[in-house]
Amino acid sequence: MYLELDGSGPLHGQLTRALKGAMSSGSVHAGMRLPPSRLLARELGVSRNTVLAAYEQLRAEGFLDGRVGSGSFVAPLPQGARKDVGEPATAEPQSRYARRGRRFHDHAKVPGLPIPGVRHAFQYGVPLTHPAITTAWARALSQAAQYTSPFYPMTRGLPALREAVCDYLVRRRGIAATPEDVLIVSGTQQAIALTARVLLDPGERAAIEEPHYFALRTGLLVHGAELYPVSVDEDGLRCEELPQPAPKLVCVTPSHQFPSGAVLSLPRRMALLEYARKHGSWIFEDDYDGEFRYDGKPVPALRSLDDSGRVVYVGSFSKVMFPALRMAYLLMPPSLREDFVNAKWMDDFGCAAIEQAAMAGFISSGAFERHLRRSALTLRERRGILLKGLRACGRGRLEISDSHAGMHLVVWLRNASQAQGDELIEHARSRGLGLYSIAPLFIRPPARAGLLMGFAGLSPTEIEQALATFAESLDAVLPV
Repeated sequence: MYLELDGSGPLHGQLTRALKGAMSSGSVHAGMRLPPSRLLARELGVSRNTVLAAYEQLRAEGFLDGRVGSGSFVAPLPQGARKDVGEPATAEPQSRYARRGRRFHDHAKVPGLPIPGVRHAFQYGVPLTHPAITTAWARALSQAAQYTSPFYPMTRGLPALREAVCDYLVRRRGIAATPEDVLIVSGTQQAIALTARVLLDPGERAAIEEPHYFALRTGLLVHGAELYPVSVDEDGLRCEELPQPAPKLVCVTPSHQFPSGAVLSLPRRMALLEYARKHGSWIFEDDYDGEFRYDGKPVPALRSLDDSGRVVYVGSFSKVMFPALRMAYLLMPPSLREDFVNAKWMDDFGCAAIEQAAMAGFISSGAFERHLRRSALTLRERRGILLKGLRACGRGRLEISDSHAGMHLVVWLRNASQAQGDELIEHARSRGLGLYSIAPLFIRPPARAGLLMGFAGLSPTEIEQALATFAESLDAVLPV
């Protein structure tokens, strides 16, 4: 117990005042058991008799209850004895970074958060979780804990995991990488922060897709980047809109654009790589759910076409396993390896070793890809139910952007304004259904209303129940 004696008068009196002060401030509260007299005497460097005298004085004044065999407990304070602790003084942010954080980020206004009080929600950004994955992951963690070194891991990540990532990427994403290219990071958001730190000074320009991943925009703005939005169509980023002079960084989701679902066409991929090579720009490729395609062959990653070393590639385990994992991997351009490793070291020294070892074993045993195959089948079924239901209830009022991949659909409301879209969302919420507007994912939101409808977190039965409520709200707000 920390107590500060005031140095005035006998020690037992000083200790009595110190304990009263702790009680009146609330740091020592009613019902709390005080330390045994011998222990407190040893901690404060005073005699036990000093502590016993202070305790006895406090009992006499009604501040302590003595319970035989149990010790001394703080009694409820007499009326007016407790000092009201005022609100702490409001402090202005102490750095430009902190000021930008307050300006551009509000935890309560992050798009896609759970909606309280609803029965079902088409929440996006929520990955599919099988009960079997929890058991398998617990087993992998238990095994890894038995042989993982208790010392700090390599900042880059455990060699076994980096090798497993390389083997996985060459087979599934067409990327030939070496373990020296791989940096294990704490989720995509840390990858964004490290990339901004390594490549951008505050005030430098970064191009982002319009619409885009909200947390990417926020991370870059808080870092101090100047953002240039580039529109997206059915073939992905409109490369002809990239600005002159060129931005230092171009951020894309080429294999499954978030949120539209568009796939960056091969001509535009080559044009983007040539733009970066010609102007000395860097490309941040977020391959957040490239594993889940339901029609046709998987699309190779942009990094697989890069022969100039301009692409920073990021893949996430958290999206395909579960968010609590907080683990992703970043492929560093060869010329920037030292810079990225330095930035990671200064951030947190390195990711947790036991989880890395477990993931390495999970991949090498084949359990990871079995999980992906099982998840893809389940997601295909849920996506089909959602598509069928939307087509049935739409009756000309919905335009569905079917992306053939991922864990969500973009649904536009034909001839409906943003205000009507907000009315639909509010009506559905009043009936226990959570809907999410696409507007927060634009810097310049479109005039028409659109929804982002995630299906990974709902069972087939729940999707059907949610669709029934959605149809009722659609008829009430946008009658045919």
